Amino acid sequence: MQLGIIGAGAVGQAVASLAAEYGHTVTTLADSESAVVDSDGLDVETAFKNKESEGIIGNQDTEEAIEGSYEALIEVTPTTIGNAEPAFSHVKAALERDRHVVLSNKGPMAERYGDVRSLERDSEGVVKFEATVGGTMPVLSTISALGSNHITGIRGAFNSRANFILSRMAAESLEYEHVLAEAEELGVVKEDSSFDVEGIETALSCSILANVLDQAGQEIALDDVAIKGIDHLPSSTLELAQEDGRTIRLIGEIKDDRIHVGPQLVSGNGPLAVTNLRTVAQLETKYAGQTSVSGDRSSEYAVATTILRDVQQLERSR
Repeated sequence: MQLGIIGAGAVGQAVASLAAEYGHTVTTLADSESAVVDSDGLDVETAFKNKESEGIIGNQDTEEAIEGSYEALIEVTPTTIGNAEPAFSHVKAALERDRHVVLSNKGPMAERYGDVRSLERDSEGVVKFEATVGGTMPVLSTISALGSNHITGIRGAFNSRANFILSRMAAESLEYEHVLAEAEELGVVKEDSSFDVEGIETALSCSILANVLDQAGQEIALDDVAIKGIDHLPSSTLELAQEDGRTIRLIGEIKDDRIHVGPQLVSGNGPLAVTNLRTVAQLETKYAGQTSVSGDRSSEYAVATTILRDVQQLERSR
């Protein structure tokens, strides 16, 4: 399949690097300022060398990449909140050309779900977005397999970086500021970690899941989620939890018409007590009890694999 990739960060580079191994050809590649387009297939290694040495992917602009030759557009630009731009416009342009779209950017499905689905209904293209929730965790495909009408609620630790911070705080009795600095030094979290530690990223995941389940019967956006982060959580709270055989994780929960994010006590040996960069979701079903799925966001290549799995599904459905 011919792939157009919008976003040249770590995940975008990983997708481009792995595409050939999965039998695909990268024909357009763009970052926020430049692009390179070749319907016969790009030399992605050269493109990324150009970005490293000259600061640009190529001599074309992003708009040319959106209008280029591809069967599926891979949208891996950074998530923005509010109007989900420019990712939403990228999705819109691709669907209006009857192209498929694969997202890791949460914005369009978390903030403009109805608009995306409306565009998809009028297009021959299909939108896939497994990587938008939990990175490598196959929660959306599990919901699809079980049937969203058979799921009564979801509870999960969706943010791998928050899980890393909390598990380190508990294991070493370290304060939040110390672990955050360590995580930044290791490259686990970005310099601006607010999305992760303030619960915003988890809330975006919950918005996407709530829209997929459609329990409330109306479109959900970030403003509909009650959010509390972990940025003011003292290590003493985790120590007290451990004395009782429990721990604390940043949990997102969707149940009936209630959607909220915040630190919660969970069993220290239970499925929600994931450590390091793992993620987990616990699905409550009408007839089959609880089902748990997990993933490991240990690298950008792990997330790229999830994106390419969506591409494979699109290819098989042709």
